[in-house]
Amino acid sequence: MTDAQVGLALATPIIVAFAIALRRMGVLQGYSSFAAVLFSVAIAAVLFLQQ
Repeated sequence: MTDAQVGLALATPIIVAFAIALRRMGVLQGYSSFAAVLFSVAIAAVLFLQQ
């Protein structure tokens, strides 16, 4: 794996964890946290496969 792919593999779970934590604290609504997780995984997948 390239450095960029390693970065994506590390950053995406952190983004997902923050979205879940913000949802549990009541900062984000359910739909917003779902959208944040969905889009971050989709973007990471596209960028990971293009590398």
